[in-house]
Amino acid sequence: MWAEFLETHWESLIATDFFNWEVLTPFGLVTYYVLFFIRRKDRKVHVAGVTTNPNEGWMSQIARNLTDPDNGFLSDGMLLLHDRDSKYTAHFSRLLNEAGVKTMKLPYRSPNLNAYAERFVRTVKEQCLSRSLVTSEESLRKALKEFTAHYHCERPHQGIGNVIPLPRSEDRIDK
Repeated sequence: MWAEFLETHWESLIATDFFNWEVLTPFGLVTYYVLFFIRRKDRKVHVAGVTTNPNEGWMSQIARNLTDPDNGFLSDGMLLLHDRDSKYTAHFSRLLNEAGVKTMKLPYRSPNLNAYAERFVRTVKEQCLSRSLVTSEESLRKALKEFTAHYHCERPHQGIGNVIPLPRSEDRIDK
């Protein structure tokens, strides 16, 4: 049943998740929460925000940014899968629904149903953050920006036939 659902909605599926990272500041360790979205069909990742306090106001602003008609990552007709984390508030879902993005909560304790997001978390932590000394929110944002550029433009993805999702124009081979 889940496989049939995925096949039917493959072109419009977006997954989202949070992960946290401890940043070593002059005042001690500070926990930052990173919210990201990943388009399942081509693995394009959008880091939507980094904060120490992902409250309802912050999530509402993220929803407005995501559905912006000119620069938003989400658009009408998309289906957003997320876990049951309380950070995904009713207001956040309502703002997305009003913009035509349907939200769907995954069942409890079902990380395999959000495998693409879970895999991205593992990849960014292993290949980037655990190899960097992150000392501020700014350095965390910079590391994430550089890694997502690498993830999109330089790194082949096994799940899509070892293709680079968004190869740079100079890397493309015209046949």
